[in-house]
Amino acid sequence: MTYRFLKLILSILVLVLLRPRVTGLQNIPKRGAVILASNHLSFIDSLLIPIMAPRHVAFLAKAEYWTGKGIKGRLSRWFFTKMGDIPVQRDDPRAGQRSLEDALAVLQRGGAFGIYPEGTRSRDGKLHKGHTGVAWLALTGKAPVVPVALLGTDKVKPIGKMPRFARVELHFGVPIDPSRQIAAGTKPAQARRELTEQVMQSIQAMSGQERADT
Repeated sequence: MTYRFLKLILSILVLVLLRPRVTGLQNIPKRGAVILASNHLSFIDSLLIPIMAPRHVAFLAKAEYWTGKGIKGRLSRWFFTKMGDIPVQRDDPRAGQRSLEDALAVLQRGGAFGIYPEGTRSRDGKLHKGHTGVAWLALTGKAPVVPVALLGTDKVKPIGKMPRFARVELHFGVPIDPSRQIAAGTKPAQARRELTEQVMQSIQAMSGQERADT
């Protein structure tokens, strides 16, 4: 109930202030495990996708959001908990694998999980090389991947600057079925890289971003 109320309030604010253009919502399965793999331009990306998607989408979030002090810390802890996000300790050498295991648990419960294959926000606006964690999740969790392209969110919340109002776009692409994308006999590492590249190509086709090899 709290999540639905939060989503309703945030949806109204987003619709009024950012006037988002959204396409492809029908590409998100109504039920069952699914991965939403998006480009990453701004802090607000992890809010916009769950707000606009017709599913409860869990994201990873830095553990500091749960450990703050005072009123601000309590509000942050309450908000990210109610949104269903998963805390990750970024200074933990096993954080990457643990976060994938947490994400896999979401998929095994038939949930929706959001991930940024680039691993972090793009600071130059380019679409950087995807990490293969998204493919590992898709293949291990037997979950389709819905590519997501965000445009304009970097103008709403530029890195290190105050928020501002700007038009944003969210495009949800055709789901990629991992079981149909990998040729028989392909080695696991190669399969993960090929699937990841297919996801990144789909994101680039919708976002129009220049590709970077890094």
